[in-house]
Order: sequence, then C-alpha cells, then structure tokens
Amino acid sequence: MAFGILFDFNGVIIDDEPQHCEALITTLAHYGYALDRETYYREYLGFDDRECFRFTFERQGRAPDERLIAEAIELKNDHYERAIRRSMQLVPGATDFVEAAALEGVRLGIVSGALRREIDLVLELTGLQAHFDTIVAAEDVAACKPDPQGYLSGRESLDVVPSRCVIIEDSLPGLAAARAARMRCAMLTTSHDERACAEADLVWRDFRGHEPEELWRHG
Repeated sequence: MAFGILFDFNGVIIDDEPQHCEALITTLAHYGYALDRETYYREYLGFDDRECFRFTFERQGRAPDERLIAEAIELKNDHYERAIRRSMQLVPGATDFVEAAALEGVRLGIVSGALRREIDLVLELTGLQAHFDTIVAAEDVAACKPDPQGYLSGRESLDVVPSRCVIIEDSLPGLAAARAARMRCAMLTTSHDERACAEADLVWRDFRGHEPEELWRHG
C-alpha cells in the first residue's frame, strides 16, 4: 500500500513568505490600505490571495466585488513574480527531501493557497515539477485553509488512505486543515516558533537532517 505526502508550498517548499508579504503590502498600498509585516504574519498567513483581498476590502467598508478582487490578485502576482525571478530561496533541505521521497516511491502532492502559475513557476525554475503527482492550487478549491477541502482533494488524487498520508505545513490554518482532514501533520518552524506548532505530530526547523520515513516512524 502506497504512502503519500502532501506539501504546503509557501514556507514549506519555497521560503517566499517575505516576497508574498512585500507583494501584498505594495498591492494594498495601491488601494489605500497600509499593511505592516507584523500584521501580515499575525493575521494573513495561510490565506489565499482571494481571501486576503476580501478580508482587507471588507475592513475598508468595500463590498466584496469579485472584479476588484481579481484585479488585485493580478497586480499582486506581477509583484510576486518579479521578486521571485530576482531572488528565490527554497526551504533548506527541501530539494533533497522531495527527491528522496520520490526515489522511495512515495506519492507526492502540493496543496496550497498559491496560484497555480506561481507554483508552476517555482517548480519549473527548480526542476522539481516531475516529482509531484498532483497539485491543488487556489483556483481548485472553493474555500481556503483551515477548510480541509484542498487536503481531502489532494489525498484522493494521490489514491492513498488517510493513515498513510502525511501533511507538511508551516501555518496554523494549515495545521487546522490537516486536523480537519484527519491526517498527520509535520510543521516546519519557518513561519511560527516551535511553541506555536506544538500541536503538530512532528515539529522540524526545516528539512535538513530529516528523511521521509520519519513521517511514519512515530505514527
């Protein structure tokens, strides 16, 4: 019976939360809203772009205009893509971990609130695309994390049972989504400190020194 791993993307595969933060700050400034880094990490982490803008525009007293949200998403994506092409850093050990898991025959997927074009861009630039059997992006779900919809869809696509599928996350909404999907969850402390991640099944700083089999060893 096969094993599966579902990776979150931002803060798990790629260390790009700073680029997302800056892209969102710049985009919201265009709409007259001042966002600081502390508020981003406290209130926005784990949201997809659609929810980020819906949440902010409602704070401004604007109606949730889908055309306005779509425009804002495009503007943010332009800022993000330029930043990634200038400088991109993967989470330490991520490449070796993904390649080791694929070599062992583990079925791999990505479940993320990122746009598919953002995920495809990074996977293409890093050469990791061929290792993933499925990708569930922001466009593929009706509700973002902590709703478990994305993880349930990803596990079904991998065709593995819940007890043999582990989620790797860095955000608290992601951890809540993993729990709601009834799967084990390993947390990386790339976005929160170890105490905030204490409810996870495993807590790692990053992937360095870790092997895929550790995800099931303590199950």
